[in-house]
Amino acid sequence: MRTITGRTDHVVVVGAGLAGLSAALHLLGAGRRVTLVERDPLPGGRAGLVERDGYRFDTGPTVLTMPHLLEEAFAAVGETLSDRLTLHALHPAYHARFADGSSLDVHTGAQAMEAEIERFAGGRDAAGYRRLRRWLHDIYQAQMGRFIEANFDSPFSLLHPDLARLAALGGFGRLQPKIGRFITDERLQRVFTFQALYAGVPPARALAAYAVIAYMDTVAGVYFPKGGMHAVPTALSAAAVDAGATLVHGESVTRLERTGERITAVVTDRQRIPCDAVVLTPDLPLTYQLLGASPRRPLALRHSPSAVVLHVGSDRTWPELAHHTLSFGAAWKQTFRELTDTGRLMSDPSLLITRPTATDPDLAPPARHTHYVLAPCPNTATGPRAASWKELGPRYRDSLLRELERRGLTGFEAAAETEVLVTPADWTAQGHGAGTPFSVAHTFPQTGPFRPRNLVRGTANAVLAGCGTTPGVGVPTVLISGRLAAARITGVSHVRHRTTPTRPAATKGSTA
Repeated sequence: MRTITGRTDHVVVVGAGLAGLSAALHLLGAGRRVTLVERDPLPGGRAGLVERDGYRFDTGPTVLTMPHLLEEAFAAVGETLSDRLTLHALHPAYHARFADGSSLDVHTGAQAMEAEIERFAGGRDAAGYRRLRRWLHDIYQAQMGRFIEANFDSPFSLLHPDLARLAALGGFGRLQPKIGRFITDERLQRVFTFQALYAGVPPARALAAYAVIAYMDTVAGVYFPKGGMHAVPTALSAAAVDAGATLVHGESVTRLERTGERITAVVTDRQRIPCDAVVLTPDLPLTYQLLGASPRRPLALRHSPSAVVLHVGSDRTWPELAHHTLSFGAAWKQTFRELTDTGRLMSDPSLLITRPTATDPDLAPPARHTHYVLAPCPNTATGPRAASWKELGPRYRDSLLRELERRGLTGFEAAAETEVLVTPADWTAQGHGAGTPFSVAHTFPQTGPFRPRNLVRGTANAVLAGCGTTPGVGVPTVLISGRLAAARITGVSHVRHRTTPTRPAATKGSTA
């Protein structure tokens, strides 16, 4: 593994999102002095927070999997996850509803899910699920250590026996047909392939290796932290401060000072911060702008679809909504064509509806509820441009509300006491390429060693972290990206934990 050369005593991490906070904790655990610079007044980055009229809305990811990666980050500074966070396992992980009126609870327990599939689709698919679950476990084992939790120095890094193992498992085939070999019910297939949207590739074209995301969602378990998803960056940030990090909030990085190929200082709109190395976590367009260069690639980077998110605080809820509800339209292949090829808004939308107050009522005023409606949409490179969303956004919001009413959530609009609408225009304003929070798509030429590297050509002491670089999009992977970035600086490629924290840990459940 290549590492940056020269002194690395003081590292400035630009961006206090999940990747930056993960990098900071692993750097602190390896004895580096760390300064975190964040343009927003709170940590979190994409995992942000909006407080309005007594409601707390998580503005970023709502699904938390693989909590052991958080445990590793806290352990780097001698703490445990339970020192800082209380996690609730979600049962079911999802509730899926289909256009034909049928519904299914998605359990992560093997026996519970097998019984649910037998009820839903019969014994043949229940038996197929048993085989699918074993395959998902094997595909995860084949990838995690060698291809996901790894720094790549070149494509030759792929040449390892695990590559043959992954190929033997069918990982380089297509996701949808592979899942179809285990379960025949088309509705069930959606439950185990919709995750490809996170990777920005339709299930029919996605590599079967991306089933690793389905493993995380449907086997490893889905969790929710007390206090909402924003409690995660709040807790990571507090642990970093207690371990000696300096946090600078409300300052934007305007430029990087250089001497030759080395960055010698990070300059914000208020101060100059000398440094020995830098970890850059903003989305790729902003990062490359700061570096004054972009990677040389034969093809332009292709971005994932975007999303419209409607946050609603209401005076009622609906019993058919679980914590996470997948509301599938009748169309499926057409939906992905619209999102990735034609650039049209979904004509028959599939939606993720999250009700955080199902698990944590304290996120809303008494007897009130929060709802998060995520509608995938084309990014601004293939669909409507950012400027057009000023007019399009309110119209699309109205169409979503009509669709929710049509799907049985009667009175949804009337029950709303407050709401926040987020569109690709907002993602663009935050500096996300092509107006999408899901960054660069996981097409084959943009995966593994072919994804934008976390080492920067022409800059000797800068490392990238976040969803645009290795290993990719999602809460687990951005946490890993922070650890991988730290390893490029420290040379510590395995997880090494500091035995005692610099300051006493907070009491259990505290996120302050």
